[in-house]
Amino acid sequence: MSYCVNCGVELDGSLQECPLCETPVINPNAVPFDKVSSPFPKNVGMVEEVKRQDLAILVTVALCSIAATCGLLNALVFEGYLWSLAIIGACVLLWVILIPVLIYRKQSVYISLFYNGCATVLYLYLLTYLVGSDLWFIRLGLPIVVFLTIVCEIWAFCFTKLPQSFLTRALYFFTGVAVICGGLEVLIDNYLSGPISIDWSAIVITVCVIVDAVIITTLSLKRLRNAVRKRLHF
Repeated sequence: MSYCVNCGVELDGSLQECPLCETPVINPNAVPFDKVSSPFPKNVGMVEEVKRQDLAILVTVALCSIAATCGLLNALVFEGYLWSLAIIGACVLLWVILIPVLIYRKQSVYISLFYNGCATVLYLYLLTYLVGSDLWFIRLGLPIVVFLTIVCEIWAFCFTKLPQSFLTRALYFFTGVAVICGGLEVLIDNYLSGPISIDWSAIVITVCVIVDAVIITTLSLKRLRNAVRKRLHF
């Protein structure tokens, strides 16, 4: 066995320098390095990559376990109040959202948005059993989910089928925000049985209209459009 001449640490016969102070190993009686087998493995171990299907199974089992456990607890222990419906609905909603991410990535974005809307409707419907009334669901919850689903479908079409650039995407975004705010206020006023008017959403709509006007003007003038792209580096 060799020892470092600088720090005195004990060295393995396969080492060419001290691992502590990096002093070269000089031992004329030692076996040449090329004839000594290294104590360290030559093959670098690699952790097997987790497949998306395995992760999907894990998530599905976890969500099913949570839903089933809460349902049994509600039925056998904590009776009298259907609190488990909120958790079961949340598990269903989360699983539907994760379908295009973990289970079927080739699923159309339009179908994914439709499924998400249906799962949200189901979740809100289950909540009606907790509050003891479905009036808010029929007059407010369901119309809002349908409205937002339609807007998201139109958004998806604009972002995938229409011309794509930083300015056009900004135009789609601000236009959609204005439509969402105006539509939500109308639906809320209708639910409250009050006069349908545009109040708080008018501020958002005004800002979005101004931004849209600037973007449309920039897109219509080639020199201005090129100057903006050059200044903002996009």
